[in-house]
Amino acid sequence: MSRKHPVVVVTGSSGAGTTTVKRAFEHIFFRDGVTPAIVEGDSFHRFDRAQMREEVEKAAQEGRDFSHFGPEANRFDKLEELFRVYGETGVGQKRYYLHSQEEAEQHNARLGTHLSPGEFTPWEDIAPGTDLLFYEGLHGGVVTEEHNVAKYVDLMIGVVPIVNLEWIQKIHRDNAERGYSADAIVDTILRRMPDYINYITPQFSRTDINFQRVSTVDTSNPFIARDIPTPDESFVVIRFKDPEKFDIDFPFLLSMLNDSFMSRRNTIVVPGGKMGFAMEIILTPIIEKMMEARNA
Repeated sequence: MSRKHPVVVVTGSSGAGTTTVKRAFEHIFFRDGVTPAIVEGDSFHRFDRAQMREEVEKAAQEGRDFSHFGPEANRFDKLEELFRVYGETGVGQKRYYLHSQEEAEQHNARLGTHLSPGEFTPWEDIAPGTDLLFYEGLHGGVVTEEHNVAKYVDLMIGVVPIVNLEWIQKIHRDNAERGYSADAIVDTILRRMPDYINYITPQFSRTDINFQRVSTVDTSNPFIARDIPTPDESFVVIRFKDPEKFDIDFPFLLSMLNDSFMSRRNTIVVPGGKMGFAMEIILTPIIEKMMEARNA
């Protein structure tokens, strides 16, 4: 962990909604003039899109568990190294995974390469002079026998909808944006389950703050749900591992967030439509104190 070069992490599984938290941080960084080094979790996968298909098929033939959630498909060594080196020096190496043709064209123009969607850009140095490292992805707090990524994180945020809601969001996203069939998506969920239990879920016991969206409509069979529950059809349960660590002012939060309430001494519940606002008023003073400590 580092006062001079802090590492901030948003971690959550595929379909969890980490993008909402990322957007809240972007607003905070812009308003407070913070310059982040942004790192995407997908860039630490071990295989590109074509290689991953081959590895999945090979593992299926051999009867092995294999998924993007587990260590065999990821470079936990490189992620741990980045967090450690950045915390010590404020620099490190990153790359990009090209999700789309638009991203491929953007980075090809920048790098003078001829890469296609589903491939990685070459590793490159993070520009010096950033205020903090911001990571958003699957494994910001992962710990294995060989690697301890969480050890080097200064602020860890978990985004954890209840699992049925998470599956509904994933099914709808993968169908609408990637054209996968419902059966293919369910197969992926089942294939990932052992790694989900062993490498994704344990991270949320290490996070400083968890944002867990809980729907107030029936999601008992996520595989036939026609719609994703709206924010107004849900609550967000916000759990602070150690409220004193960040001087969390619960009376202030309750006064700012209409219809919110405390469910435990370290847990506040807010209406789903207030999730983004709640994130900003909770996280802004934490980031500001980090910057004050950094500049002291």
